[in-house]
Amino acid sequence: MYIPAGRSDFFIERKKMEDINIKQLVLAVRTIAEEKNLPEDTVLSIIEQAIAAAWRRDNGERDQEVRAQLNINDGTAKVFVSREVVETVGSPTVEVSLEDAQKVKEDAQIGDFIEDEHEVVSFGRVAAQTAKQVVLQRLREAEREVVLEEYEDKIGTVVTGTVQRVEPRVVRVELGKAIGILPQSEQIQGEFYGIGSRIKVLIKDIERDNRGPQLILSRGSEAFVEHLFRQEVPEMETGAVEIKAIAREAGRRTKLAVSSNVPGVDPVGTFVGGHGTRVQAVMNEIGDQEKIDIVTWDEDTEQFIRNALSPAEVERVELDEAAKRAKIIVDESQQSIAIGRGGQNVRLASRLTGYELDIEATNAKPEVKTEQKPRRDIEDSLLNAVEESAE
Repeated sequence: MYIPAGRSDFFIERKKMEDINIKQLVLAVRTIAEEKNLPEDTVLSIIEQAIAAAWRRDNGERDQEVRAQLNINDGTAKVFVSREVVETVGSPTVEVSLEDAQKVKEDAQIGDFIEDEHEVVSFGRVAAQTAKQVVLQRLREAEREVVLEEYEDKIGTVVTGTVQRVEPRVVRVELGKAIGILPQSEQIQGEFYGIGSRIKVLIKDIERDNRGPQLILSRGSEAFVEHLFRQEVPEMETGAVEIKAIAREAGRRTKLAVSSNVPGVDPVGTFVGGHGTRVQAVMNEIGDQEKIDIVTWDEDTEQFIRNALSPAEVERVELDEAAKRAKIIVDESQQSIAIGRGGQNVRLASRLTGYELDIEATNAKPEVKTEQKPRRDIEDSLLNAVEESAE
Protein backbone atom coordinates (compact mmCIF):
# COMPACT_ATOMS: atom_id res chain seq x y z
CA MET A 1 0.00 0.00 0.00
CA TYR A 2 1.30 3.46 -0.87
CA ILE A 3 1.44 5.75 2.16
CA PRO A 4 1.96 9.50 1.47
CA ALA A 5 4.89 11.11 3.24
CA GLY A 6 4.00 12.50 6.63
CA ARG A 7 0.67 10.61 6.75
CA SER A 8 1.78 7.22 8.10
CA ASP A 9 0.42 7.97 11.58
CA PHE A 10 -3.03 8.60 10.11
CA PHE A 11 -3.16 5.27 8.29
CA ILE A 12 -1.76 3.38 11.30
CA GLU A 13 -4.42 4.91 13.57
CA ARG A 14 -7.15 4.10 11.07
CA LYS A 15 -5.93 0.50 10.83
CA LYS A 16 -6.13 0.19 14.62
CA MET A 17 -9.71 1.44 14.61
CA GLU A 18 -10.75 -1.01 11.91
CA ASP A 19 -9.21 -4.10 13.50
CA ILE A 20 -11.28 -6.06 16.00
CA ASN A 21 -9.43 -7.20 19.08
CA ILE A 22 -11.54 -10.11 20.27
CA LYS A 23 -9.56 -10.47 23.49
CA GLN A 24 -10.30 -6.85 24.34
CA LEU A 25 -14.01 -7.46 23.67
CA VAL A 26 -13.98 -10.48 25.98
CA LEU A 27 -12.28 -8.39 28.67
CA ALA A 28 -14.83 -5.64 28.07
CA VAL A 29 -17.66 -8.09 28.67
CA ARG A 30 -16.39 -8.93 32.13
CA THR A 31 -15.46 -5.36 33.04
CA ILE A 32 -18.80 -3.90 31.94
CA ALA A 33 -20.69 -6.69 33.71
CA GLU A 34 -18.95 -5.85 36.99
CA GLU A 35 -19.28 -2.06 36.65
CA LYS A 36 -22.91 -2.08 35.57
CA ASN A 37 -23.94 -4.95 37.86
CA LEU A 38 -25.20 -6.91 34.85
CA PRO A 39 -24.94 -10.63 34.05
CA GLU A 40 -22.06 -11.50 31.70
CA ASP A 41 -24.47 -13.24 29.34
CA THR A 42 -26.47 -9.99 29.01
CA VAL A 43 -23.37 -7.94 28.18
CA LEU A 44 -22.13 -10.62 25.76
CA SER A 45 -25.48 -10.55 23.97
CA ILE A 46 -25.31 -6.73 23.71
CA ILE A 47 -21.83 -6.84 22.14
CA GLU A 48 -22.97 -9.54 19.72
CA GLN A 49 -25.88 -7.31 18.67
CA ALA A 50 -23.39 -4.48 18.10
CA ILE A 51 -21.13 -6.70 15.97
CA ALA A 52 -24.13 -7.78 13.88
CA ALA A 53 -25.23 -4.17 13.39
CA ALA A 54 -21.71 -3.09 12.44
CA TRP A 55 -21.28 -5.98 9.96
CA ARG A 56 -24.63 -5.14 8.34
CA ARG A 57 -23.52 -1.51 8.05
CA ASP A 58 -20.31 -2.49 6.24
CA ASN A 59 -21.25 -5.57 4.23
CA GLY A 60 -25.00 -6.08 4.11
CA GLU A 61 -28.33 -4.36 3.67
CA ARG A 62 -30.80 -2.95 6.18
CA ASP A 63 -33.46 -5.63 5.69
CA GLN A 64 -31.08 -8.54 6.22
CA GLU A 65 -31.49 -10.73 9.31
CA VAL A 66 -28.03 -10.87 10.86
CA ARG A 67 -26.84 -12.40 14.11
CA ALA A 68 -23.34 -12.51 15.56
CA GLN A 69 -21.56 -15.04 17.75
CA LEU A 70 -18.62 -14.08 19.94
CA ASN A 71 -16.52 -17.03 21.14
CA ILE A 72 -14.82 -15.97 24.35
CA ASN A 73 -12.82 -19.21 24.49
CA ASP A 74 -10.92 -19.08 21.20
CA GLY A 75 -11.28 -15.31 20.61
CA THR A 76 -13.22 -15.42 17.34
CA ALA A 77 -16.31 -13.63 16.07
CA LYS A 78 -18.65 -14.90 13.38
CA VAL A 79 -21.70 -13.46 11.68
CA PHE A 80 -24.61 -15.50 10.35
CA VAL A 81 -26.90 -14.09 7.65
CA SER A 82 -30.30 -15.76 7.30
CA ARG A 83 -31.93 -16.19 3.88
CA GLU A 84 -35.27 -17.81 3.04
CA VAL A 85 -35.43 -20.70 0.56
CA VAL A 86 -37.75 -19.73 -2.32
CA GLU A 87 -38.61 -21.00 -5.80
CA THR A 88 -37.81 -17.72 -7.55
CA VAL A 89 -35.22 -15.41 -6.03
CA GLY A 90 -36.30 -11.79 -6.01
CA SER A 91 -33.73 -10.36 -3.60
CA PRO A 92 -30.48 -12.36 -3.23
CA THR A 93 -29.67 -10.65 0.06
CA VAL A 94 -32.66 -12.18 1.85
CA GLU A 95 -33.62 -15.09 -0.42
CA VAL A 96 -31.87 -18.16 -1.85
CA SER A 97 -32.93 -20.69 -4.48
CA LEU A 98 -33.70 -24.26 -3.49
CA GLU A 99 -30.81 -25.53 -5.62
CA ASP A 100 -28.24 -23.29 -3.90
CA ALA A 101 -29.73 -23.98 -0.48
CA GLN A 102 -29.37 -27.74 -0.93
CA LYS A 103 -25.66 -27.26 -1.57
CA VAL A 104 -25.43 -26.04 2.00
CA LYS A 105 -28.13 -28.24 3.49
CA GLU A 106 -29.13 -31.33 1.56
CA ASP A 107 -32.65 -31.64 3.02
CA ALA A 108 -33.51 -27.93 2.59
CA GLN A 109 -37.12 -27.25 1.55
CA ILE A 110 -39.06 -24.25 0.28
CA GLY A 111 -39.80 -22.00 3.24
CA ASP A 112 -36.72 -23.05 5.23
CA PHE A 113 -34.05 -20.58 6.28
CA ILE A 114 -30.38 -21.03 5.47
CA GLU A 115 -27.62 -19.21 7.33
CA ASP A 116 -24.48 -18.03 5.54
CA GLU A 117 -21.47 -17.89 7.84
CA HIS A 118 -18.96 -15.02 7.72
CA GLU A 119 -15.88 -14.50 9.85
CA VAL A 120 -15.56 -11.00 11.25
CA VAL A 121 -12.12 -9.50 10.75
CA SER A 122 -12.51 -5.73 10.70
CA PHE A 123 -14.97 -2.84 10.76
CA GLY A 124 -14.99 0.39 8.83
CA ARG A 125 -14.96 3.70 10.65
CA VAL A 126 -18.73 4.29 10.29
CA ALA A 127 -19.56 0.71 11.25
CA ALA A 128 -17.41 1.00 14.38
CA GLN A 129 -19.38 4.09 15.36
CA THR A 130 -22.62 2.16 14.76
CA ALA A 131 -21.39 -0.63 17.04
CA LYS A 132 -20.57 1.89 19.76
CA GLN A 133 -24.04 3.45 19.57
CA VAL A 134 -25.70 0.02 19.76
CA VAL A 135 -23.63 -0.96 22.80
CA LEU A 136 -24.42 2.28 24.65
CA GLN A 137 -28.14 2.08 23.88
CA ARG A 138 -28.50 -1.58 24.80
CA LEU A 139 -26.49 -1.16 27.99
CA ARG A 140 -28.77 1.68 29.12
CA GLU A 141 -31.81 -0.51 28.45
CA ALA A 142 -30.26 -3.46 30.29
CA GLU A 143 -29.38 -1.26 33.28
CA ARG A 144 -32.91 0.10 33.37
CA GLU A 145 -34.33 -3.42 33.22
CA VAL A 146 -32.20 -4.53 36.19
CA VAL A 147 -33.27 -1.47 38.21
CA LEU A 148 -36.94 -1.91 37.36
CA GLU A 149 -36.85 -5.56 38.37
CA GLU A 150 -36.36 -4.28 41.92
CA TYR A 151 -39.77 -2.59 41.63
CA GLU A 152 -41.63 -5.69 40.43
CA ASP A 153 -42.77 -6.52 43.96
CA LYS A 154 -43.76 -2.90 44.60
CA ILE A 155 -46.43 -2.76 41.90
CA GLY A 156 -49.68 -1.60 43.50
CA THR A 157 -47.99 0.34 46.31
CA VAL A 158 -47.71 4.08 46.88
CA VAL A 159 -44.27 5.68 47.15
CA THR A 160 -42.98 9.25 47.36
CA GLY A 161 -40.96 10.67 44.49
CA THR A 162 -39.57 13.95 43.20
CA VAL A 163 -40.81 15.62 40.00
CA GLN A 164 -37.79 15.63 37.69
CA ARG A 165 -39.21 16.96 34.43
CA VAL A 166 -42.60 18.13 33.15
CA GLU A 167 -43.42 17.49 29.49
CA PRO A 168 -46.63 18.24 27.54
CA ARG A 169 -48.09 14.74 27.96
CA VAL A 170 -45.95 13.13 30.66
CA VAL A 171 -44.35 13.95 34.01
CA ARG A 172 -41.08 12.21 34.92
CA VAL A 173 -40.72 11.35 38.60
CA GLU A 174 -37.50 10.27 40.30
CA LEU A 175 -37.91 7.38 42.73
CA GLY A 176 -34.37 6.93 43.96
CA LYS A 177 -32.63 4.56 41.54
CA ALA A 178 -35.40 4.60 38.93
CA ILE A 179 -37.24 7.23 36.91
CA GLY A 180 -40.96 6.63 36.46
CA ILE A 181 -43.39 8.33 34.09
CA LEU A 182 -46.77 9.76 34.99
CA PRO A 183 -48.78 9.74 31.73
CA GLN A 184 -51.48 12.34 31.16
CA SER A 185 -54.14 9.64 31.50
CA GLU A 186 -52.84 8.85 35.02
CA GLN A 187 -52.64 12.46 36.22
CA ILE A 188 -55.22 14.32 38.31
CA GLN A 189 -57.11 16.73 36.11
CA GLY A 190 -56.09 20.31 36.80
CA GLU A 191 -53.21 19.39 39.12
CA PHE A 192 -49.96 21.39 38.86
CA TYR A 193 -46.62 19.56 39.02
CA GLY A 194 -43.66 21.73 39.95
CA ILE A 195 -40.11 20.56 39.23
CA GLY A 196 -38.45 19.49 42.47
CA SER A 197 -41.73 19.01 44.33
CA ARG A 198 -42.33 15.76 46.21
CA ILE A 199 -45.49 13.82 45.39
CA LYS A 200 -47.03 10.47 46.22
CA VAL A 201 -47.55 8.12 43.28
CA LEU A 202 -48.88 4.61 42.79
CA ILE A 203 -46.52 2.20 41.03
CA LYS A 204 -49.04 0.91 38.51
CA ASP A 205 -47.06 -1.25 36.13
CA ILE A 206 -43.79 -1.92 34.30
CA GLU A 207 -44.40 -1.51 30.59
CA ARG A 208 -42.03 -3.18 28.16
CA ASP A 209 -41.97 -2.20 24.50
CA ASN A 210 -39.51 -1.35 21.73
CA ARG A 211 -38.37 1.75 23.63
CA GLY A 212 -37.28 -0.35 26.58
CA PRO A 213 -38.88 -0.90 30.00
CA GLN A 214 -40.82 1.99 31.57
CA LEU A 215 -42.08 2.35 35.14
CA ILE A 216 -45.70 3.55 34.85
CA LEU A 217 -46.96 5.68 37.75
CA SER A 218 -50.44 6.90 38.60
CA ARG A 219 -52.25 9.50 40.69
CA GLY A 220 -55.52 9.37 38.80
CA SER A 221 -56.46 5.72 39.32
CA GLU A 222 -58.98 4.22 41.75
CA ALA A 223 -56.16 2.15 43.27
CA PHE A 224 -54.33 5.33 44.29
CA VAL A 225 -57.32 6.54 46.32
CA GLU A 226 -57.80 3.10 47.85
CA HIS A 227 -54.18 3.00 48.98
CA LEU A 228 -54.46 6.48 50.50
CA PHE A 229 -57.47 5.37 52.54
CA ARG A 230 -55.59 2.24 53.57
CA GLN A 231 -52.92 4.49 55.08
CA GLU A 232 -55.53 6.53 56.97
CA VAL A 233 -57.93 3.76 58.05
CA PRO A 234 -56.14 1.14 60.19
CA GLU A 235 -59.37 -0.85 60.47
CA MET A 236 -58.84 -1.91 56.85
CA GLU A 237 -55.71 -3.82 57.84
CA THR A 238 -57.58 -5.68 60.60
CA GLY A 239 -60.42 -6.50 58.22
CA ALA A 240 -63.04 -4.70 60.29
CA VAL A 241 -64.03 -2.57 57.28
CA GLU A 242 -63.32 -2.79 53.58
CA ILE A 243 -63.78 -0.94 50.29
CA LYS A 244 -66.11 -2.95 48.06
CA ALA A 245 -66.01 -0.72 44.98
CA ILE A 246 -64.57 2.57 43.74
CA ALA A 247 -65.57 4.77 40.83
CA ARG A 248 -63.45 7.82 40.13
CA GLU A 249 -63.09 10.76 37.77
CA ALA A 250 -59.76 12.13 38.94
CA GLY A 251 -59.82 15.78 39.88
CA ARG A 252 -63.62 15.92 39.95
CA ARG A 253 -65.33 13.26 42.04
CA THR A 254 -64.88 9.83 43.63
CA LYS A 255 -67.50 7.43 44.98
CA LEU A 256 -66.57 4.69 47.47
CA ALA A 257 -68.79 1.81 48.52
CA VAL A 258 -67.69 0.56 51.94
CA SER A 259 -68.86 -2.18 54.27
CA SER A 260 -68.27 -3.44 57.79
CA ASN A 261 -67.41 -6.98 58.82
CA VAL A 262 -67.89 -6.31 62.53
CA PRO A 263 -71.38 -5.85 64.00
CA GLY A 264 -71.96 -2.37 65.35
CA VAL A 265 -69.17 -0.72 63.33
CA ASP A 266 -70.36 2.10 61.06
CA PRO A 267 -68.31 1.73 57.84
CA VAL A 268 -69.02 5.23 56.51
CA GLY A 269 -68.16 6.86 59.83
CA THR A 270 -64.97 4.81 60.06
CA PHE A 271 -63.76 6.06 56.68
CA VAL A 272 -64.83 9.65 57.31
CA GLY A 273 -63.12 9.75 60.70
CA GLY A 274 -63.77 11.99 63.69
CA HIS A 275 -64.65 15.48 62.43
CA GLY A 276 -63.86 14.21 58.92
CA THR A 277 -60.12 13.95 59.59
CA ARG A 278 -59.53 10.76 57.61
CA VAL A 279 -61.34 11.73 54.45
CA GLN A 280 -59.82 15.21 54.68
CA ALA A 281 -56.31 13.73 54.80
CA VAL A 282 -57.01 11.93 51.51
CA MET A 283 -58.48 15.09 49.97
CA ASN A 284 -55.39 17.03 51.00
CA GLU A 285 -53.34 14.63 48.86
CA ILE A 286 -55.57 14.50 45.78
CA GLY A 287 -56.78 18.12 46.02
CA ASP A 288 -59.84 19.73 47.54
CA GLN A 289 -61.38 20.21 44.10
CA GLU A 290 -62.13 16.47 44.01
CA LYS A 291 -65.18 15.57 46.06
CA ILE A 292 -65.45 12.18 47.77
CA ASP A 293 -68.78 10.43 48.35
CA ILE A 294 -68.64 7.51 50.79
CA VAL A 295 -71.71 5.27 50.67
CA THR A 296 -72.70 2.01 52.32
CA TRP A 297 -72.40 -1.12 50.22
CA ASP A 298 -75.44 -3.40 50.43
CA GLU A 299 -76.00 -7.00 49.34
CA ASP A 300 -79.44 -5.95 48.15
CA THR A 301 -78.84 -4.50 44.68
CA GLU A 302 -81.83 -2.17 44.83
CA GLN A 303 -80.71 -0.66 48.12
CA PHE A 304 -77.10 -0.42 46.91
CA ILE A 305 -78.25 1.56 43.87
CA ARG A 306 -80.21 3.90 46.14
CA ASN A 307 -77.09 4.43 48.26
CA ALA A 308 -74.87 4.92 45.22
CA LEU A 309 -77.05 7.73 43.86
CA SER A 310 -76.62 9.70 47.08
CA PRO A 311 -77.26 12.57 47.78
CA ALA A 312 -80.35 12.13 45.56
CA GLU A 313 -83.47 10.62 47.11
CA VAL A 314 -84.85 7.70 45.09
CA GLU A 315 -88.55 6.80 45.06
CA ARG A 316 -88.41 3.49 43.21
CA VAL A 317 -85.91 1.16 41.51
CA GLU A 318 -86.99 -1.19 38.72
CA LEU A 319 -84.28 -3.80 38.06
CA ASP A 320 -83.59 -5.73 34.87
CA GLU A 321 -81.05 -8.30 36.10
CA ALA A 322 -80.60 -9.93 32.70
CA ALA A 323 -79.67 -6.68 30.96
CA LYS A 324 -77.87 -5.26 34.00
CA ARG A 325 -80.02 -2.14 33.78
CA ALA A 326 -82.16 -0.30 36.29
CA LYS A 327 -84.86 2.34 35.89
CA ILE A 328 -84.60 4.90 38.69
CA ILE A 329 -87.75 6.81 39.54
CA VAL A 330 -87.16 10.08 41.39
CA ASP A 331 -89.15 13.14 42.24
CA GLU A 332 -88.83 15.90 39.70
CA SER A 333 -87.04 18.04 42.27
CA GLN A 334 -84.42 15.29 42.70
CA GLN A 335 -83.78 14.60 39.01
CA SER A 336 -80.94 17.09 38.55
CA ILE A 337 -79.30 15.88 41.79
CA ALA A 338 -79.51 12.23 40.72
CA ILE A 339 -78.02 12.99 37.32
CA GLY A 340 -75.41 15.42 38.61
CA ARG A 341 -73.47 18.07 36.72
CA GLY A 342 -72.75 16.77 33.25
CA GLY A 343 -74.22 13.39 34.25
CA GLN A 344 -71.40 12.80 36.69
CA ASN A 345 -73.40 11.44 39.64
CA VAL A 346 -75.36 8.85 37.68
CA ARG A 347 -72.27 7.93 35.65
CA LEU A 348 -70.18 7.19 38.75
CA ALA A 349 -73.10 5.41 40.45
CA SER A 350 -73.45 3.22 37.37
CA ARG A 351 -69.76 2.28 37.44
CA LEU A 352 -69.91 1.70 41.20
CA THR A 353 -72.88 -0.69 41.03
CA GLY A 354 -72.20 -2.28 37.65
CA TYR A 355 -75.69 -1.40 36.37
CA GLU A 356 -76.74 0.93 33.57
CA LEU A 357 -78.95 3.47 35.33
CA ASP A 358 -81.79 5.37 33.62
CA ILE A 359 -83.21 8.31 35.59
CA GLU A 360 -86.89 9.14 35.20
CA ALA A 361 -88.80 11.84 37.07
CA THR A 362 -92.37 11.93 38.36
CA ASN A 363 -94.42 15.00 39.25
CA ALA A 364 -94.83 14.94 43.02
CA LYS A 365 -97.16 17.90 42.99
CA PRO A 366 -100.03 17.71 40.48
CA GLU A 367 -100.68 20.85 38.52
CA VAL A 368 -103.40 22.99 40.13
CA LYS A 369 -105.86 24.59 37.67
CA THR A 370 -107.79 27.63 38.92
CA GLU A 371 -111.28 28.11 37.46
CA GLN A 372 -111.67 31.41 35.64
CA LYS A 373 -114.98 33.28 36.19
CA PRO A 374 -116.72 34.57 33.06
CA ARG A 375 -115.84 38.18 32.24
CA ARG A 376 -119.53 39.16 32.45
CA ASP A 377 -119.80 37.98 36.08
CA ILE A 378 -116.79 40.06 37.02
CA GLU A 379 -118.29 43.18 35.46
CA ASP A 380 -121.64 42.62 37.25
CA SER A 381 -119.88 42.27 40.61
CA LEU A 382 -118.04 45.50 40.01
CA LEU A 383 -121.24 47.41 39.15
CA ASN A 384 -123.01 46.07 42.25
CA ALA A 385 -120.16 47.22 44.43
CA VAL A 386 -120.35 50.73 42.95
CA GLU A 387 -124.15 50.92 43.48
CA GLU A 388 -123.83 49.81 47.11
CA SER A 389 -121.22 52.44 47.85
CA ALA A 390 -123.47 55.15 46.23
CA GLU A 391 -126.34 54.34 48.53
